[in-house]
Amino acid sequence: MTTTTPPDVRPDPPHLPVADPGEGSLAEFGYRQELHRSLGRYASFAAGFSFISVLTAVFQFFAFGYAFGGPVFFWAWPVVLVGQLLVAACFAELAARYPISGAIYQWSSRLSTPSFGWFAGWIMVTGQIVVVAAAALALQMVLPAIWSGFQLVGTDPALKSPDGAANAALLGLVLLVLTTLVNVLDNRLMSVINRVGVTAEIIGAVLIVVLLLTHSERTPSITFHTEGAAQHGLFGALLVGSFTAAYVMVGFDSAGEMSEETHNPRRTAPRTILTALGAAGLLGGLIVLGGILAAPSLTDGRLGVDGLSYVLTSSLGDGVGKALLADVVIAIAVATLAIQTAACRMLFSMARDGQLPFSERLARVNPRTGMPSAPALVVGVLAAALLLLNFASPEAFLAIGTTCIVMLYLAYAMVTGPLLVRRLRGEFSSAGTDETGARLFSLGRWGIPVNALALLYGLLMTINLAWPRAAVYDPAGGHWYFQWFTVLFLGVTVAVGVAFRAYRRRAATPAAAAAVAETATA
Repeated sequence: MTTTTPPDVRPDPPHLPVADPGEGSLAEFGYRQELHRSLGRYASFAAGFSFISVLTAVFQFFAFGYAFGGPVFFWAWPVVLVGQLLVAACFAELAARYPISGAIYQWSSRLSTPSFGWFAGWIMVTGQIVVVAAAALALQMVLPAIWSGFQLVGTDPALKSPDGAANAALLGLVLLVLTTLVNVLDNRLMSVINRVGVTAEIIGAVLIVVLLLTHSERTPSITFHTEGAAQHGLFGALLVGSFTAAYVMVGFDSAGEMSEETHNPRRTAPRTILTALGAAGLLGGLIVLGGILAAPSLTDGRLGVDGLSYVLTSSLGDGVGKALLADVVIAIAVATLAIQTAACRMLFSMARDGQLPFSERLARVNPRTGMPSAPALVVGVLAAALLLLNFASPEAFLAIGTTCIVMLYLAYAMVTGPLLVRRLRGEFSSAGTDETGARLFSLGRWGIPVNALALLYGLLMTINLAWPRAAVYDPAGGHWYFQWFTVLFLGVTVAVGVAFRAYRRRAATPAAAAAVAETATA
């Protein structure tokens, strides 16, 4: 459904035919069913888990976390997990009450104002596009380790080298072509790939945990050693080390993004949001711990450069190690697909309300495939453009990776903030039932403290990630724009959003005046 309403006006819900409980939930918000409702509970779980993609993110950022914090960086993991579980609990409540695509945009708009919600959606979808690019770059961490022939550019596979950075961009471009094609074809194919990929990832993650822990070279007490954190101080090392966990544990809201394609979304989405994050958090923490315990050496420098790929091939042997790395490749491909899908649904949801340029085209759903094709192409092209930064400089990888997480954390805070205000005013109800007649998921009396802690955690983590540390973002010096990349990118994103909305208001005023004049003379 495409609307032509002004930017801050929502259409009144029309009287639409209701075919099933899921469509009934959608009709009450003023939308008709266009996306194909074909996802069950496991597919909904897969949507959230594959965005998080514990194997993708841990293999991508383990080396960075260890390089800055040493073994003690492990303890940043449970802190981030607890903080994100607080956020996820708030999102689970909202997913039960607003089962609509474009979750962050829809939730923020309905909890605050349409203008505020628009900026939450704008920041979120921009961040998602950057995440797509960052996820695609992760192939460089595993493919050359499996076979040197995957190093198509130069000879040095390290992401921080010019050869590795350029090769990462090239491999990422190939992956983006494939994921864009799947996102255009059919949601059933996408769902099958997601389910199979997530199953393979979970099996692979469990095997990695078991094998690493059974090949331990040291005891867990090593995680209390702070030698590697001496350069930045213990607290500073943990703050930077938390980047690894922060990068992993986002995207659990994707189960809410896919609500319009899920059976019984009020009941299913809240549970899959929490289980996806909980499962990924547990498996990821054990993989990080296992990698530290099983590494052949903690002092030869390789763990802070090659990360877990080095641990698997060195500790488990080439055969087993490379087989597990192949599973990581599957996880990276499925994660890139899932993140791109979530970004497509956000674009579709905002365009359906007439809130984006070329809204009519972006909101168009292919009736045969049940997929909005134009958003998939837009996300694919923009993510590919970001990958080109990697050709310019190796530092682009970390700048891209951190920027996308800051954008998502800020968008999350733009939901938990208005939600807390509603709770304090007594305007957020825990009443209601899901499609089966059971009570909606609710935090009850724990709502205010959980919500307040979730908002505080999100804001502090956003500042921590965005802080322009030269030692992190420009260690070689001479690239001030990478040191400030996150702040600059966020500023440009907000500025573009302000400019677009100002243009929309100016364009809408003459049209509204003409409509009034036409009515007066009728």
